[in-house]
Amino acid sequence: MAEIVNLRRFRKQKARENAEKTAEQNRIDFGRSKAERSLSEAEREKAKRHVEGHRLSRDDEPEPA
Repeated sequence: MAEIVNLRRFRKQKARENAEKTAEQNRIDFGRSKAERSLSEAEREKAKRHVEGHRLSRDDEPEPA
């Protein structure tokens, strides 16, 4: 005889497996460690300071008349 399968449980288990596969792929694609995020933030701030330091005129200073 064939094994009796509860379809509701089967569908839920299948959905859990699909969700876990998706989550694993997202962790690979989008996940970054705290060190990587802080390094990126530091690099962004350094680049911002570099650009601001090389501006010819600043927006907060009045132009000479």
